[in-house]
Amino acid sequence: MSRRVLLVEDDADTAEYILKGLREDGFSVEHVADGRDGLYMASGSEFDAIVMDRMIPGMDGLSVIKALRAAGVGTPILILSALTHLDERVKGLRAGGDDYLTKPFGYSELNARLENLMRRRPGKDVETELRCGDLRMDLLSRRVERAGHSIGLLPREFKLLEYLLRHKNRVVTRTMLLEQVWDYRFDPHTSVIDTHISRLRKKIDDGQATPLLHTLRGTGYRLSEQA
Repeated sequence: MSRRVLLVEDDADTAEYILKGLREDGFSVEHVADGRDGLYMASGSEFDAIVMDRMIPGMDGLSVIKALRAAGVGTPILILSALTHLDERVKGLRAGGDDYLTKPFGYSELNARLENLMRRRPGKDVETELRCGDLRMDLLSRRVERAGHSIGLLPREFKLLEYLLRHKNRVVTRTMLLEQVWDYRFDPHTSVIDTHISRLRKKIDDGQATPLLHTLRGTGYRLSEQA
């Protein structure tokens, strides 16, 4: 089961600490460092939970939460903050946050609070399958097939395809892939992405009438039935 979390945190060390822990525990995590980007991501994609730092650039955390709740987004939100006073915790909960964790914190506590929030969320169906046309990924068995034929993928190829499927019909940039699939916070200036994209394309598109994996020169990649 893949559990999707959006992390909105501008402190690089804190973000790295959380990302490392969540990904090692099997979470699929998207990370942004700006409040406006967080609002955009949380409004446009489905997440199982959001970890929201209170003091972030662009738009502060409480304003983001209020905007999400006003727009009808009910995703559970765990607020992170260095503000420990009781009144500040109350403000966070009244703004629409579901839980409040003060800094510094231990990863185990953050993980436990996230698990609790996701268990309490009503009406949330567990996503077990991703599709694009006749391409199907079973997240439980980790089986991939196209037109009924099984496709063998290496672990990194599986992670790359899962990310592309979760963003199907949308352009994903090299930076997005480096951060979310390879956990790089810099461009190593290697052909690692091109190599994996090429191998993945051969496995899912060779011999098929309709190619699904498209390269947009100078922009990135898109998984879509549309050319």
